[in-house]
Amino acid sequence: MTILNPIFKDITEEQKKLNSFAAMVPGQTIVEIPSYDLECGETLKNFPVAYKTWGRLNEDRDNVLLICHALTGSSDVQDWWGPLLGNGKTFDPSRFFIVCINFLGSPYGSCSPLTVDKSTGKPHGPLFPLITVKDEIGIQRLILDSLGVKGISCVIGGSMGGMLTLEYSATYNNTGYVKTIIALATSARASAWCISWNETQRQCIFSDPFYDDGYYYENGSGVKPDSGLSAARMAALLTYRSRNSFETRFGRKLPATQLTPSKPTTKEEEIKQERETGIRYPKTTDEENWLIHNEGSRSTSLKNSNSASSNSSHKPQTYFTAQSYLRYQGNKFIKRFDANCYISITRKLDTHDITRGNVDASAKPNEDPLPAFLQTLTAPHLIIGIESDGLFTYGEQQILGENIPNSVLKKLDSPEGHDAFLLEFEEINGYCLEFLQQKLPEFYDDNSGKYELFENWAEFVDSVDNGGNSVFGEAEKNITNW
Repeated sequence: MTILNPIFKDITEEQKKLNSFAAMVPGQTIVEIPSYDLECGETLKNFPVAYKTWGRLNEDRDNVLLICHALTGSSDVQDWWGPLLGNGKTFDPSRFFIVCINFLGSPYGSCSPLTVDKSTGKPHGPLFPLITVKDEIGIQRLILDSLGVKGISCVIGGSMGGMLTLEYSATYNNTGYVKTIIALATSARASAWCISWNETQRQCIFSDPFYDDGYYYENGSGVKPDSGLSAARMAALLTYRSRNSFETRFGRKLPATQLTPSKPTTKEEEIKQERETGIRYPKTTDEENWLIHNEGSRSTSLKNSNSASSNSSHKPQTYFTAQSYLRYQGNKFIKRFDANCYISITRKLDTHDITRGNVDASAKPNEDPLPAFLQTLTAPHLIIGIESDGLFTYGEQQILGENIPNSVLKKLDSPEGHDAFLLEFEEINGYCLEFLQQKLPEFYDDNSGKYELFENWAEFVDSVDNGGNSVFGEAEKNITNW
């Protein structure tokens, strides 16, 4: 839905031309914020912020559902949480004004290392300042004010998006600005485990020879640290799913043989295949050993098919379906994300702690300040955890549920690990809808006067049917298409 912005300049078309990643998101609006003072002490000037909306504001301007996306998500909720969007669902544009704001550091429209700094005419690159979750709350308030929002009915988010929801709860506690909170698979502060995985992923990028301290975009050749970013994504995926999920789906299965051309039987066929496909089979034992050793390396000069090294029947198989899946996801990711952006966002995630600035830690240095602070939060909270989540453990959700006074804790028994919050749509929709109907009954009562049904909302939204295959999330209609 397009809304005339009364405060900020619309720079959507300009940014889509400057940033190809921003052009991937259909129907979003990008505006220019004149200035914002960051928590780190620096000031951003004339910078873009992207957002997308569905539905329309009511007369009281408080029927707002604010959705906070996860680490590599975008403002296009329809892409990564589409099954929750629609009439009669959690995100119901016929009743609510739904807003999703792309957070800073993301390549998908808001200010990031990809953004051209107007004072220098060059991308920010590695000079992009440290952004915190607390900064996001202040910047998003500017966007919401410009849209005429007077109050938020519910802030909803999962994973890193859940961190923002809890920060909203802390920032606007007892103000009435935020009525309810729904947080999925998240935490009130980044754990040592989470920080360590983020560091591991950053080191993958740093170790890429083309990273060049973050100045890879200036090398003139267009070569980026794709190997490092791909490896970082693979490492992340191991935290997003569970061991049992991988074992059930892949086990020790071998990749489909039909994806590999048959080995040529004559010299002429071999030369022709190498010329047409780039596949070369080893000609000596040394070449074969070298090929097995380096199979999967992006820097390998000898191109080969994924299973070329396994054509010798006397050698054990060294290439399995699980590897194929990780490489597929890594290759998919580097086409839609930027390495400097990944570093920036994971640094932001590491800084997350809702007690920072709200609690004097020195007053009781030997006492964890989190439980007592959570007990001061007054808005109704729905906390949804995942039993098999190894990144944001269910124990972290229990801490929230046990200490936030007016909270409900629900558990997903999915085997899919952390990513269940992007996959178990039916169960999530049931929990969220029940919570909203209980805590916000006025928006489900036809006689309350709080809303006027907006039945044809879809006519005002620019969207693309992803066919069940999310661009920015984890949902894939056919997970075996790799």
